[in-house]
Amino acid sequence: MEVIYYTLVAAGLYLASDRLLNYIETSRGERFKYRSIIFFVIILIMAFLAFGFVNFIALSSQ
Repeated sequence: MEVIYYTLVAAGLYLASDRLLNYIETSRGERFKYRSIIFFVIILIMAFLAFGFVNFIALSSQ
């Protein structure tokens, strides 16, 4: 069951990171030069937080 949780969270993280990056770029007025690196940093931070939370929930339910 954990695999399903991680897969759903990963898909949500991808979409949320993309929307956040687009929001930052539109408020800035132009695209970042190294857009993929900034996207990676955003999704990495969000992944550490989200997967840690999923892991906590999965371990506490056992």
